[in-house]
Amino acid sequence: MTPKTLHKITFLSHGKIYVLFARRVESGRLWGFVEVSDLVFDVHEGLVVDPTEERLREEFRDTRTLHLPMQSVLRIEDVERKGQSSIRDAESGEKVVTPFPLPARPR
Repeated sequence: MTPKTLHKITFLSHGKIYVLFARRVESGRLWGFVEVSDLVFDVHEGLVVDPTEERLREEFRDTRTLHLPMQSVLRIEDVERKGQSSIRDAESGEKVVTPFPLPARPR
C-alpha cells in the first residue's frame, strides 16, 4: 500500500502568504487556475491548540475545492508529512493570526 500523496501549497492572497496542505492539486478546469482540494488540517484533542491552524480550519471549513489563480501560487511541493500551516504578512514575514473578516451586519 502506497502512502497518500501530500502537497504543500504556498500562495499569496490579500497581502498575506498562506501555507496549506492538501491531498489533491490539479491544473484547473477554469483556464489560469490551480485546483486544490482535500485540505488537511491537524486534529487537536487536547488543550494546546495552534491559533493559526484553527483560523485556517475555520476559514476553509466548507471548502471542497480551492481555485487559485496561477499567478498567486508561489510554490507547490510534494512532502512526506504535514508541517505547520501558516499565514504570514507578505512584506514583513511575520505570522498573522487576526480573525477572518466577516461581512458587515445591516443596521
